[in-house]
Amino acid sequence: MENAASAVPVTRALATDAVHAGREDLAELGLHAPPIDLSTTYPSYDAAGEAARIDAFATTGARPEGPPVYARLDNPTTARFETALAKLEGTESAVAFASGMAALTAVLLVRASMGLRHVVAVRPLYGCSDHLLNAGLLGTEVTWTDPAGIADALRPDTGLVMVETPANPTLAEVDLRAVRHACGSVPLLVDNTFATPVLQRPAEEGARLVLHSATKYLGGHGDVMGGVVACDEEFARKLRQVRFATGGVLHPMAGYLLLRGLSTLPVRVRAASTTAADLARRLTTDPRVARVHYPSIGGAMVSFEVYGDPHDVIAGVRLITPAVSLGSVDTLIQHPASISHRIVDVNDRRSAGVSDRLLRMSVGLEDVEDLWRDLTEALSARPARSAPSARNGSADGRQPHPVGR
Repeated sequence: MENAASAVPVTRALATDAVHAGREDLAELGLHAPPIDLSTTYPSYDAAGEAARIDAFATTGARPEGPPVYARLDNPTTARFETALAKLEGTESAVAFASGMAALTAVLLVRASMGLRHVVAVRPLYGCSDHLLNAGLLGTEVTWTDPAGIADALRPDTGLVMVETPANPTLAEVDLRAVRHACGSVPLLVDNTFATPVLQRPAEEGARLVLHSATKYLGGHGDVMGGVVACDEEFARKLRQVRFATGGVLHPMAGYLLLRGLSTLPVRVRAASTTAADLARRLTTDPRVARVHYPSIGGAMVSFEVYGDPHDVIAGVRLITPAVSLGSVDTLIQHPASISHRIVDVNDRRSAGVSDRLLRMSVGLEDVEDLWRDLTEALSARPARSAPSARNGSADGRQPHPVGR
């Protein structure tokens, strides 16, 4: 018989939930590591029962009870990751996708299906998010504004307000509580990729939707791609229906790796943040650096503008990896105007603070002195011999698509 004390929900620290969320049943199953379910389909001799469960999902979007039906509808391994991420973000549910962009696409499709195609957004956003909204690829119409202008930008057909904080790549921050107030009844979507639930939990400030490119800090090792939306169960049901219809599902192996990544997320983020804060302080006093951007909430991302040619710095690093993406155990550096935000109109990019001399660095778990040595040598690097097309885009003036976040 269950005693009264065991029925009371226990509030646990984030570090504890990161290790145990999504794994609570393993001991009862006689397991220590979560199982990986790679099945694409699941046998059933009860066709009528299967039909009823599929009808129920089509009607409500609720996860089917009982055994899985088909991998595009649900998967036990990815469901564990979803459960864990929702726990860390403090939401009822979470829905995982094949990438962060697939996750954002699903959100926009949900709102568009309700006739709410207008989006109010604050720049800067990740370059591909900016492009998806601005190009109207999903029939969306976007009004760009600053946080103070959100309330005035709302329309009867506004289905979403979107912000990213700290923002990619300038690390600009917004007051989430004030933004949520300005949204009124319109759902607020916060891209929490840079901060992670270790540094902020937007749902606690009133955001209805919390977006992650899970490829970054949630995975944490540069070897898995995924996206996830943490939200209430009502919105999650609609997202599951879109995921089923469009096929942007997360592979179970990716779900397994992301669940494993969550277990070390607090340790990785806090350790990398300590190093990043140290590097930001050193860069602030370096005469070769014009400006340093570092969030007030901390974090492992540092952006800085140089007086010299940023391409020479990229060419000069040896320990630091010159690559797109972020959130891995090794330190990465990239030039946003050339890669992650290349697809954003040059005037929009610059007006959002993404200057041509801005470099963005994702700090990893290396020793700070080794990183500083490599960085300071790169800042003093001789001019790199690179073709004009590598610096300025293609010869005909077309701007290439960004490769990664």
